[in-house]
Amino acid sequence: MKTKSLLLALFSLFFSELVIAQQPDPVITDCGLIQGMFENGLTVYKGVPFAAPPVGELRWKAPQPMKKWEGVRQAVEFAPGPPQGQNFSFGKSEDCLYLNVWSPAKTADDRIPVLVWIHGGGFSAGAASEHMFNGENLAKKGVVLVCIAYRLGQLGFLAHPELSAESPAHVSGNYGLLDMIAALQWIQKNIAAMGGDPNKVTIFGESAGGIAVSMLCASPLAKGLFSGAICQSGGSFGPASVKTASGENMKLLKDAEQTGIAFANNLGAASIAELRKLDADRLTAGMGIGMAWPNIDGYVIPDDQFKLYEAGKYNDVPVLIGYNSDEGASFSRARTPEEYYNAVKNRYEKFADDLIKVYPAGATTVPKTARDLDRDAAFGWHTWSWARLQSRTGKSKVFYYYFDQHPDYPEGSPRYGQGAPHGSEIVYVFQHLNQSNPMMGSSQRTPSDQVISDAMSTYWTNFAKYGNPNGEGVPEWPAFSEANPKVMYFNQTPYVGPVPSADALEVLDKYFEWRRTPEGQGVTE
Repeated sequence: MKTKSLLLALFSLFFSELVIAQQPDPVITDCGLIQGMFENGLTVYKGVPFAAPPVGELRWKAPQPMKKWEGVRQAVEFAPGPPQGQNFSFGKSEDCLYLNVWSPAKTADDRIPVLVWIHGGGFSAGAASEHMFNGENLAKKGVVLVCIAYRLGQLGFLAHPELSAESPAHVSGNYGLLDMIAALQWIQKNIAAMGGDPNKVTIFGESAGGIAVSMLCASPLAKGLFSGAICQSGGSFGPASVKTASGENMKLLKDAEQTGIAFANNLGAASIAELRKLDADRLTAGMGIGMAWPNIDGYVIPDDQFKLYEAGKYNDVPVLIGYNSDEGASFSRARTPEEYYNAVKNRYEKFADDLIKVYPAGATTVPKTARDLDRDAAFGWHTWSWARLQSRTGKSKVFYYYFDQHPDYPEGSPRYGQGAPHGSEIVYVFQHLNQSNPMMGSSQRTPSDQVISDAMSTYWTNFAKYGNPNGEGVPEWPAFSEANPKVMYFNQTPYVGPVPSADALEVLDKYFEWRRTPEGQGVTE
C-alpha cells in the first residue's frame, strides 16, 4: 500500500514537472506575471483578465482597472462566458471580462500583427471561448489572434436615468462597448509581451460583433487603439428609432432610458439599487422588454453613424467589409406572400410598393428574392453605405466582399434555393471546415469550400499585416470606390464583380434617407 502511494506521489510529481516544462516562461503584464501554455506550436493564454470583475457596485459601471496580483497567474483555462440564455462547458459568470490569445511568436521581440475577434450574438449571447473561435489556424498564418469578451444583454447595455445620473459622463447603456475599448487598451499595453505589435492591431467581428466594429470605428474613445477593421455582416448606419426593426435598432439615449425604466418595472425593481441586488440570471433572460442594444449617447457613440461618416468624423483606418448572400434565411420566418406584402407595407410605408417590385415574392412562396429585403435592410445596405461614405470622405482604402459559398440544395429540399445564411462564413475565415458546422454538413462540403476558406483566411491575415488583403497566392482584390464599385465574390473561387442587387439597394437607400426626415421619423407639427 505504501509502495503504491509512493508511486502515485512520484507520478504526480513527474506529471507536474512535465506540465511546467511544457509551459512558456511567464510574461509581464501591467497587473502582474501570467503564464500560458504551449499548444500545437503556439503559445496560448486563456482566461486573461483585462478589467476588474464588473460585479456588485461595479455592475453597470464603466470597466475598472484590474488589481495587481502577486506571483504568477496561470492562464491555461478558459474563463466563464457572460450570463445569458445558453450554457457553455466552461460555465457562465458575471465576472466575465477576460480574453484569450494565440501567439506564434518565438520571442517578445517578434512584433507580429494582431487580429482581435469580437463575437456576435445580438449583443445578448455568445462567448469569446466558443470552439468556433479557436484562433489556432489563423495564428499559424502569422498573426497574434485575440478573442475578447464583453458584457451582454441588460448587464452590458441597460440604459436608465439613474445610471446616467451617477455616471461621470452622464450616460448609460454602452457598457459592453466600453468593455471592448478596455480590452483594446489592455492590448496596447500588454500584447508586445506576447510577441504582438500594438501598432498593427486589426479588429474584426461578425453580426453584433461586426456592428460593434463599425461603432468602434465611429467612437472617439477608440481612436488610436486599432489600425484596421474587418466587419462581417455588420454595420450600424441606420437612423435612430423609438421602434426597433431590422437595421434600425439604435435609440437615442433618452429613448433607451425609457426602455430601461420599463425593463426595471417589469422586474418589480423601483431603483437601480434594487436591480443591483438581483441575480444576474434574472437580468439576461429572454429578449423581450428592454432588448439589449447600444444607444446613441453622445459619448461612446457621438451621433447617427451615417451623419458622422458624411462629415468625416470617424477613425479613418483601412476596412474590409461585407455580408452573406442569404442573411434573410436566418431571420425571415416562414410566411405567405400576403403576409410578406403586409409586413413590407407596415414597415416601409410610402416605399413599400417600390420595394416589393425590386424584392418580389412568388405566387405561393416567399423565395430568396423577397428574403433579400431582410438581408439588405439589416446588412447589405449598411455595408454598402459604409463603403460609399468612407471611400468618399476618408483617406484609407475600403475592400468590399459578398459571401455566396453554399451547397446547391436539391429541389424539394427544405433549403432549396437558399444561399449562404448568416454566420456561415465564420468557419471559412477561422479555417474550421473540418469541424462541426451546423450550416453545412460534412457530406455537403466540396473542394471549393477549402479553396474559399484558404483564400478568406489569407485575405484576412494579409489585411492584418499590410492594411491590404492582397498578396501571393490569391486573386487581386481591388479597393472599392464609387467610381469603381467592385466587390470580391466568394463563390466556388474568389472573383471580382459588381455590387449585388445595386438597383434594389438604391430604392432602400431612398427609404433610409426619408427615415431621417421629420416626416420619416413620424414628427408632426
